[in-house]
Amino acid sequence: MAGAGRGAPKDPDLPGQPVLVRALTLLGQFSEQRRALNLSEMSRLSGLAPATALRLLRHLTEWGALERLEDGRYVVGVRLWEIASLSPRGHGVREIALPYLEDLYEVTRHHVLLSVREGREAVLIDRLSSRTATEVAYRVGGRMPLRTTAVGQVLLAYGGAELQDELLAGGDGPGPAPGPGGADSAGLRAVLADVKQAGVAVVRRTHPSRTVSVAAPIHGAGGGVVAALSIVVPDEEVPAHELVPLVRAAARAISRNLGHRAKASGAWRHVQPQDSSASQGD
Repeated sequence: MAGAGRGAPKDPDLPGQPVLVRALTLLGQFSEQRRALNLSEMSRLSGLAPATALRLLRHLTEWGALERLEDGRYVVGVRLWEIASLSPRGHGVREIALPYLEDLYEVTRHHVLLSVREGREAVLIDRLSSRTATEVAYRVGGRMPLRTTAVGQVLLAYGGAELQDELLAGGDGPGPAPGPGGADSAGLRAVLADVKQAGVAVVRRTHPSRTVSVAAPIHGAGGGVVAALSIVVPDEEVPAHELVPLVRAAARAISRNLGHRAKASGAWRHVQPQDSSASQGD
């Protein structure tokens, strides 16, 4: 369908549409399922005339936003990825979180994910995985549904009532079918309330493999949730309750390094009593 790409205008080929809008419409046609597209496909998907699409594709290729394969198809260029990687919302969190992601990976030897919210979806900004880890559906830079993933439920739980109302009204797009951890619209608010109270989300999935994911929120200096951290392991290999303290501790450590000051825990600190004999003479 014409203009089906993310954020594409209804009719980008109308006279008067800015050149930038038309170029971004072309870029918006690439997705996880459409990584390489030829001129005909780009024209049809974007709703742009072939001559217009060709002219813009040439400019985008010259600049480095796209690359042209030997068979004539276009793919996303490295320069576009270089610029996207500079996003402060992703880069800053990733840089600070990386040592803690590595620690979690060393403990589990499975998948460790770091995600941020973009509108009504989560975006995976980093992932550490073993070569032998169980299969998961998401890649770095890919989008994840909020309802049915552990990181998504964390981001949604702390995203506010307005966002939750939007998802209850219209859904958050297609995604792999959830296991018992998923929720329909009627139960979503209860699930999110539990996530916020516990400070952790646990989701089990059956596709593309049987996994359990445990996620916790990462808070920024202002107190708001800026990202979510999760571990994904084969279901029944490790009890979820054993992963919860690991993920929560790592998320709290990252939050502190981002400038967040959590409320006092209420724990009683045992202080070593001073040796009175040290202050007395013989």
